[in-house]
Amino acid sequence: MLLTVDAGNTQTVVGLYELDGVSASGRRPEDGLLNHWRISTAAERTSDEVAVLLQGFLALRRLQFSDIDGIAVSSGVPKITAALRDLADQYLDFEPIVIEPGVRTGIRIDYDNPKEVGADRIANAIAAFDLYGGPTIVADFGTATTCDAVSENGEYLGGAIAPGVEISMDALVGKAAALRAVELRAPRNVLGKSTVESIQSGAVYGFASQVDGLCDRIIAELGECTVISTGGLADLITPFSSRIQHTEPWLTLHGLRLVYEKNQ
Repeated sequence: MLLTVDAGNTQTVVGLYELDGVSASGRRPEDGLLNHWRISTAAERTSDEVAVLLQGFLALRRLQFSDIDGIAVSSGVPKITAALRDLADQYLDFEPIVIEPGVRTGIRIDYDNPKEVGADRIANAIAAFDLYGGPTIVADFGTATTCDAVSENGEYLGGAIAPGVEISMDALVGKAAALRAVELRAPRNVLGKSTVESIQSGAVYGFASQVDGLCDRIIAELGECTVISTGGLADLITPFSSRIQHTEPWLTLHGLRLVYEKNQ
């Protein structure tokens, strides 16, 4: 069994894959994915607290740490990375595979400073190229909204980072005294008939248009690309995008599985 852990700034996604001896390359991200869990990211959690959470998830499938053969990690939160390393040291007999300098990823990073590229962006690029080839654009709707490009030869070319949907909404409500928090969902019409619907329209249609605009500019530089969406809010925004062709909710986990295989 393989645990894949994508620790973002707001949420952490954990996936449990069955290692059946078949290469993950070319397979669907959900193939062999036995379970997945999403929890809030809390950097102050100790390794013991993280261990309790993970063991609780495994227990739901009548499994324990002794059934786990490996852990693959992408993390934008250094304290979480350290906690996972400590967890492996205390409870497991192997080290986690963490996407970081020195780890084999199989992808060349065309960036002024490759060390600056987030681990989740690298995992997404690896998975996107494995599934769709290139050139490909990955739109990730997480704490930040990112649009990253992969060349036809499988090189990570860079991308764009914008404030994410939820933090933008929080900033709007926090700075505008007359506005309040609303449920993130598609309104009945683009022209909202209430303040709630107007905010929802701005969020849903606005961020869909933002990603379409970024993709248009990237495509103007690279030529026609396959466009994929992923991330916690991809299902909400994707239906209103004219550019996104495929939604892959487990794209990052698939990339982690591929990186794990490359480092065995």
